[in-house]
Amino acid sequence: MANRYYATGRRKTSVARVWLVPGSGNITINKQPINEYFRRQTLELIVRQPLEYVGMLGAYDVTANVDGGGWSGQAGAVKMGIARCLIKVDEKLRKQLRDGGFLTRDSREVERKKPGQKKARKRFQFSKR
Repeated sequence: MANRYYATGRRKTSVARVWLVPGSGNITINKQPINEYFRRQTLELIVRQPLEYVGMLGAYDVTANVDGGGWSGQAGAVKMGIARCLIKVDEKLRKQLRDGGFLTRDSREVERKKPGQKKARKRFQFSKR
């Protein structure tokens, strides 16, 4: 298939491998329809954002394999993967997607828990006596 585009998206600890094929706008994630995999409407909207932004919502079928992290991280990873695929479809979309913030990797990660503390920053209650 010559018209098949591939890209990788990452967010938190999630990694998404995304394929874009010309089609009718079906989105499949881990071999499930998007509304079955992401049960929250907001996560579906996040995944569709780059396609809506460039006006190609019904033009391509999206297939994604996502691994690691939680729902939010996985949705963000798929979103970034779709945006990177769209650049391979048409290089002229790069500036538009960059301005929309779809190509910037959100590098925030969970801070590790420190020894002698309850969480990463929260300490045990101090007792003077």
